[in-house]
Amino acid sequence: MNLVEYPDSELMMFSLADTLASELSSALRLHETVSFCVAGGTTPGPVFDILSGLNLDWDRVTVFPSDERWVPETNERSNARLLKSRLLTGRASAARFLPLHAETPMPEDAVDALAAAIAPCLPISVALLGMGADMHTASLFPGADRLEEALDPDAPILVPMRAPGAGEPRVTLSARVLEDAMCTHILITGEEKREALMRAQTLTPQEAPVRAILDAATVHWAP
Repeated sequence: MNLVEYPDSELMMFSLADTLASELSSALRLHETVSFCVAGGTTPGPVFDILSGLNLDWDRVTVFPSDERWVPETNERSNARLLKSRLLTGRASAARFLPLHAETPMPEDAVDALAAAIAPCLPISVALLGMGADMHTASLFPGADRLEEALDPDAPILVPMRAPGAGEPRVTLSARVLEDAMCTHILITGEEKREALMRAQTLTPQEAPVRAILDAATVHWAP
């Protein structure tokens, strides 16, 4: 794990956006198309705002979330809704977007088709993930019903997930898909999450799921 500390959140957001843009540009020089996997939630919003205005070959970039709540895009808790309003605007509106939600009652009804759409985009070129104070990342939650399956080295691409405190049923990229990303960044803020990050390094992935991807990740932290 590489930990990069910043004096304030604003500087971190600009610096991280520059790093992500540089890595996407490097990948585009080597490949016809690249993939950009991103976290939902409010924390990465300022990074998305900056990236959306940068001059990249966005029409050659496929964007998809690391996980999704099983709610329609009209729901304010939808990661797709957030990404379309904060990242896939301006110049970045030319990017291709792959949702992790379908109009079915439960994620199990659509997970195979969703995974088939993601498969050609693997390995992930660049991943921007988050981490909760409970040390979850994507929707890999401690105590989740299918966490062991999602942590397995032979896990499928996508795993339906339900967990205490997670709210709605979810679908998440498995740990092995996230771990295989060519470039992985984790964005966190505040002392509580920094302490959780330090604690995660001493725990197992079952106890702290973010541990499964930490070794190859760069973590960006600001107070």
